[in-house]
Amino acid sequence: MRLLSRLAAGMDRISAFIGYACAVLLFACIILSALEVVMRYVFNSPTQWTFETVMALCATGWVMTSGYVTQRKRHIAITMMELVVPAHVWKKMELVSLGVAIFALTMLIWATWEPAMMALHGGERSGSSFNPLLPAYLKPTLVVGAFLYLLQLLANVVHWFEDQAKGEAE
Repeated sequence: MRLLSRLAAGMDRISAFIGYACAVLLFACIILSALEVVMRYVFNSPTQWTFETVMALCATGWVMTSGYVTQRKRHIAITMMELVVPAHVWKKMELVSLGVAIFALTMLIWATWEPAMMALHGGERSGSSFNPLLPAYLKPTLVVGAFLYLLQLLANVVHWFEDQAKGEAE
């Protein structure tokens, strides 16, 4: 259990690092969006690349920070249930929800692996006037983000059992 605890703590640090690093992506989105507004309405010369670049940066930030959100327990939850059911039942419900999420992420990774590899190897493009390699970038990014999210869920399962052991020891 000691090794699992250390691995889970390491995954927590990785998720936190990625979460903070992706904040830069959102800042870049703000700057690029402001630039587009100036180019479009001040200079009457809109860009062709800003929208898809901002979309790619936002998508990257959203996908890559899912582990961070889960590690911090800041995801969307029905907190009313926590108030209604007894604490010991709620703890078991947390474990069930982790199990369901692990299954769902495993299926997501399995379902997106082949399309991601095909898009990556085929150099799939968006088809717009800018025509960047967005699908070839975003599809593998989804797989990587889902895998990191899955690892954080597994770390949360380890933390759940640690919390249970602490509760029994007290």
